[in-house]
Amino acid sequence: MRLIGAGLPRTATTTQMIALEMLGLPCYHMRDMMADPAASIPQWRKAFEGNGDWDELFAGKESIVDWPGSYHWRELMDVYPDAKVLLSVRSAESWVESMHNTIAQIWFGDTLMHHLAMAQSKVDPLYASWLDLLNDMWTKADIMVGSGGDREEMAAGMERWNQEVIDTVPSDRLLVWNPKDGWEPLCELLDVDVPSEPLPDVNDTENFQKNLIMRPAIEAINAWWDQNQGPGDQVEERPAPAQAAT
Repeated sequence: MRLIGAGLPRTATTTQMIALEMLGLPCYHMRDMMADPAASIPQWRKAFEGNGDWDELFAGKESIVDWPGSYHWRELMDVYPDAKVLLSVRSAESWVESMHNTIAQIWFGDTLMHHLAMAQSKVDPLYASWLDLLNDMWTKADIMVGSGGDREEMAAGMERWNQEVIDTVPSDRLLVWNPKDGWEPLCELLDVDVPSEPLPDVNDTENFQKNLIMRPAIEAINAWWDQNQGPGDQVEERPAPAQAAT
């Protein structure tokens, strides 16, 4: 393990994943967790409860960004003492806006994405266990959940999180990085050459809403309906009402 991401979700973690793999560091991201939820959710529940099998979870990976991995940055620093730590940052205002357009909508707000996610949690126990784990992580981090998604509280929570990382990680292991800083600081941290290609610029808000949450929810609800729709209507189709004379 060469790099531990300590930044919160929605701090360009997909950009980081792509960039790190361009630099030759296979990266563990939330997408890896969601690729095999039946195996990964119990593994990450064990990790949350203090019994993570890190070598199994990160087999074949040399970097970690995004939750659930970055949630555990503090203990991973000890597990991988030679790894550098990357704290990805953005303005609190833009982070809160991004959260409200994506992750926060899963639990809060009157949006189609929210209602689909909640409906899936009622018919898909595995998905419900994923949401329960993430909810527990946000609750323990004291961000978002306790305030019901209040914007000011979320901004303050982000600032607390970032400051704790800065105050904890030795300066020679830590890079506080905004994607606007480009390749150079990241490559210097990892002692690798700067690529000739530009740093990836990935805005995945719509992809998150539609492909990570809404589409799987609709598929899960349709699958549930196929198994539970019951018999057809027993009442004969009613005749169309007569048209009034003109």
